[in-house]
Amino acid sequence: MRWLPRSLFSRMVLILLGGLVLAQVASLAIHLHERGELILRTGGMRQAQRIADIVRLLDSLGPRERARIVGVIDSPQLRVSLSQPPMAPAASDPDKAERAERFASVLRRFLGDERGLVVIVTSAPEHWPPAPLADRGPGLGAPPPPEMMGGPGMMSGQGMMRGPGGPGFGQPGMGPGARLAGISFIVQAPLKDGTLVTFDSRQPLEAVNWPYRLLLSLGILLVAVIALTLIAVRWVTRPLKTLAQAAEQLGADIERPPLPEEGPLEVSSAAHAFNTMQKRLVAFIRDRTRILAAMSHDLKTPITRLRLRAELLDDAKLREKFEKDLAEMEAMVGATLDFMRGVENREPRQPLDVMALLESLQEDAAEMDGRVAIEGAALKPYHGLAQSLKRCLRNLIDNAVQYGKSAKIRVEDSAAMLRISVRDEGPGIPERDLEHVFEPFYRLEGSRSRDTGGTGLGLGIARNIARAHGGDIVLRNMSGGGLEAVLTLPRTA
Repeated sequence: MRWLPRSLFSRMVLILLGGLVLAQVASLAIHLHERGELILRTGGMRQAQRIADIVRLLDSLGPRERARIVGVIDSPQLRVSLSQPPMAPAASDPDKAERAERFASVLRRFLGDERGLVVIVTSAPEHWPPAPLADRGPGLGAPPPPEMMGGPGMMSGQGMMRGPGGPGFGQPGMGPGARLAGISFIVQAPLKDGTLVTFDSRQPLEAVNWPYRLLLSLGILLVAVIALTLIAVRWVTRPLKTLAQAAEQLGADIERPPLPEEGPLEVSSAAHAFNTMQKRLVAFIRDRTRILAAMSHDLKTPITRLRLRAELLDDAKLREKFEKDLAEMEAMVGATLDFMRGVENREPRQPLDVMALLESLQEDAAEMDGRVAIEGAALKPYHGLAQSLKRCLRNLIDNAVQYGKSAKIRVEDSAAMLRISVRDEGPGIPERDLEHVFEPFYRLEGSRSRDTGGTGLGLGIARNIARAHGGDIVLRNMSGGGLEAVLTLPRTA
């Protein structure tokens, strides 16, 4: 099934158009076959009527008058001869034999009597007619050229064939490479006085010609149906594409506008179900966020009381330990509040000078003795959430300075994507933990001590902010040592 296209639109178009084309081809083949049969039948009826009329006319004339009349009647489409020897029915394929029998029965019906008719059906070449007859009588025409005489089935003074019923009978002008373009009826009928009159008649060329008008009408019909098929399939699959885009945008912005619940019943039902799901997700996230934020906020009050009580302790070492634990608890509460604010962010989007923001963060790090270098430049302002992006970049830079000694920032910008890489000179992170570090409160074993600090929420907050802009953050270890955090922000978001 690898050859099948991937999109539903392409598959539906392929199935519909494939079936349509096959149906049209089959219909055309059947029509051409029936058309050929009908033309042959109607043409045969006309020729049989004409031959019967000629036979009745010759019956009423004397021998000399017959020769003169034959010279007048003889034509390219109907050769007539009074000098051919008796013919015997030639062996042929069943189809030609059936045609010959049918033609003979029609002739008998027109003649009104039972004559000893001999009818042979042969294939006719494209280059018709055969040479003129030589038995037209005195003054009724010159004999045929030598090259037209004696050919298989050629009606001439030497006979219509090489022998009664012999090979090549009824195939005028047939030679190597001759192209067939119709069929020929060879008829021999006895007159009342016993004279044999022989006819060589070919069906009209239009019996096998292509019906160009029919082909044109079928082509127009096919083009019209293809156009309507494309429109119908596009109309059917467009709601699926809209639903897929809405689901993708939902991951970046849970507050996105709901889908319009319009269109056919199935489409409106799917849009309604999607909007209901979005409302439930928003309600669930808001409830969880408010509960955690309230808990974190309420913890500040007992932490403040504990800090005041710790200051009343006489033991300096014990007081210092209490204050360090309280500072760590307060940092965790503050980070949790920041994480919740990142999840439920109502900040408006606005144009942001990315380079100015990075330079301000560089100065802040320098005041804390952190080394930060910046390479590259943004081509134009980025439309996003200013405070959220500042928090995101600060977390990445602080991690690089704290655990990797320094931060090297590289900015790459294009019309579709803004890419900011933050690289440090630290030991890196085990490959199995590159995704785990984004989980809330997850910290590596080496960073669990009180000396390094940290709550395990910084990278999670940074990734939430990036995804709220339609982007993402990816961590990777560098081959020469150090860790690189890559922030991608699409400009189309």
